[in-house]
Amino acid sequence: MKIVVIGGTGRIGSRLVQKLRDKGHEVLAAAPSSGVNSLTGEGLAEAFQDAHTVVDVANSPSFEEQAATEFFETSGRNIFAAEKAAGVKHHVALSVVGTERPLGIGYFRAKLAQERLIKGSGIPYTILHSTQFFEFIDGIIQAGTENGTIRVSPALVQPIAVDDVVAALTELTLGAPLNDTVEVAGPDACSLDTFAREYLAAKGDGRQIVADVHARYFGAELDDSSLMPGDHPRFGSTSFEDWLGVPARQA
Repeated sequence: MKIVVIGGTGRIGSRLVQKLRDKGHEVLAAAPSSGVNSLTGEGLAEAFQDAHTVVDVANSPSFEEQAATEFFETSGRNIFAAEKAAGVKHHVALSVVGTERPLGIGYFRAKLAQERLIKGSGIPYTILHSTQFFEFIDGIIQAGTENGTIRVSPALVQPIAVDDVVAALTELTLGAPLNDTVEVAGPDACSLDTFAREYLAAKGDGRQIVADVHARYFGAELDDSSLMPGDHPRFGSTSFEDWLGVPARQA
């Protein structure tokens, strides 16, 4: 089966491409560096020729709402036009847990606009909502740092390893279209400030994390339901301790 991965050279895409190739599929890693640009439409028709499935894991270079919305909408319209012309049978996309909630996060609203385009495209689809990646904790800490103090929300999160997200994407890509959204989360929930504190401790970083209910995440204050999955998510198998490479906490 021929599969095209939009954003196929990035953090998620490169891993997904390799995993699908290891399973014996013909996989094209589509990115501007390989002559495929979803924003301009360049190379899409050629890339999608004879493709059964397209997986979109490309991300906006900006998290600002207007710029991100323009990226996802322009890219999406170009992708769907090319998919229809090529007769693509399944569109798979990666998004974020919480996009449908009124959190006041501009980037989430941009992702929701992307999801609406997918659902209205007429192409059979599957959307995967993922919780926060372990790999993004550095960015969360950096965003919360001001005048030497790191303030992080104590809201609950259920972070996940990128490799577990890729495993879920692989399964969905090789399955039949669900015409629905499914969620994937890590195996354990914790507060966001605990997540950051344990990461710094494992790295031998002595900076202190201050739990602050007013600390912002992508510009919004959080509560315990903001970033948590719903009642029936899929679960990754990698614990935070395993990902960090430290001994598990004792009960």
